[in-house]
Amino acid sequence: MDLFERSIRLLGDIVWGPHMLILLLGAGIYLTIRLRFVQLRRFGLSFRLLLGNRDFGESAKERKGDISPFQALAASLAAVIGNGNIAGVCTAIAMGGPGAVFWMWLAAFFGMATKVAEAVLGQKFKITAPDGTIKGGPMYYISHGLGLPWLAGIFAFFMGCKPLFSTTSIQSNSVALVLRTQLGIEPWITGIGLAFLTWLVIIGGIKSIARVAEFLSPIMVFLYITGALITIIIFYHKIPDALSLIFVGAFKPAAVTGGVAGMTIRNAIRYGFSRGAYSNEAGTGTAAVFHASAQTSEPVRQGLIASLDVFIDTLVICTLTALTVLVTGVWNQGITSTEMTAAAFNAAIPWVGGLIVAVSSFLFGYSSLIAVTYYGEISFSYLLGSWIKWPFRWIFCVVIFIGATMKVEEAWSIGDVFNGMMASTNLIGLIGLAGLAAFSVKSYLKKIDSIKTSNIPK
Repeated sequence: MDLFERSIRLLGDIVWGPHMLILLLGAGIYLTIRLRFVQLRRFGLSFRLLLGNRDFGESAKERKGDISPFQALAASLAAVIGNGNIAGVCTAIAMGGPGAVFWMWLAAFFGMATKVAEAVLGQKFKITAPDGTIKGGPMYYISHGLGLPWLAGIFAFFMGCKPLFSTTSIQSNSVALVLRTQLGIEPWITGIGLAFLTWLVIIGGIKSIARVAEFLSPIMVFLYITGALITIIIFYHKIPDALSLIFVGAFKPAAVTGGVAGMTIRNAIRYGFSRGAYSNEAGTGTAAVFHASAQTSEPVRQGLIASLDVFIDTLVICTLTALTVLVTGVWNQGITSTEMTAAAFNAAIPWVGGLIVAVSSFLFGYSSLIAVTYYGEISFSYLLGSWIKWPFRWIFCVVIFIGATMKVEEAWSIGDVFNGMMASTNLIGLIGLAGLAAFSVKSYLKKIDSIKTSNIPK
């Protein structure tokens, strides 16, 4: 391990120390209580609103936004369902043991409430830019809602840096790794291909990104879930053992890892929370940017839809990844990242399984790359003005190429640092405006409940 890698990992450990874990989980619990466990009580409603079966009194002419509510979810999912779901879960298990999965689940449950609050506030404080596009995000509700423009500027800086210096590297690196191990493609070739394909989409802005994400998201999710379920079904007799590894490992890591150095409760919690936060991005504020662009006049409607980000990303896809590597036993074979997931799939479906992971990794990484460009340029536009959009897009594609040849540990550690800094500033805004979010949720739910009651035949 060279000096840079040691330094960036140390910085990541500092950022994701006990204070961050307390802040992230504490904010999630606080918002869950303030919103009265809305992620549980109105889980079914969230799906109904997403599918658009009923508008519950919302008028189409009142909707201001650039993309549809479904496209907003698809774009947000494209950003969060990246290689964090394939590689991130594996690095969490490799560094924190199987128990890291339990802490990932816990963070995700409370993170669903956090996402509701982020999307609600993103909608409430969104603005219409001079060019007619909609802009929103934590920088706007921190500045206009809390009256702290200096804190909003700090957040915008880290939110702009994260996709540029972290997401580019993690996604391209993870894709390059699995394509090299499964198909023998050199990383630099993968880097060039990803950079070019990303450039083709992001030059069209949010509407182009949303259209591609709307098409890709369902396909890539279906493909990966199918492969994971086949693997788990073939090794179904190992499911009880896998669950035991997760629950025992959460509190007694040494009992399931044979006393391997570094497998402590602290590491299980640290990597469970940090990789979970990287994967679903609850608390980091990215959801507020995408969902602020949705065409709706009811902020809470989009907030409920946003909570599905976390459910689909972590409680479904990350869980499937964890189970595949645990039931097949590849989690403790000294491999990590997408290589571990490919080995798990290959154990069930020789060669074909690895190919599914390779294709999924490419689609996950590509969709994430095109999506995160948007909140990166929104952040730097907030700080520097709209002129930065085009230079940002070109620089972004160049860094994709560079990231494909980095060490995987360096890429993930850089992501931990930026994610932690985003979360620490965004959560201040969420906690400060929790009362407004809670009032909005309560009023909206009361409104649709009254509409439902009035429609019951007498």
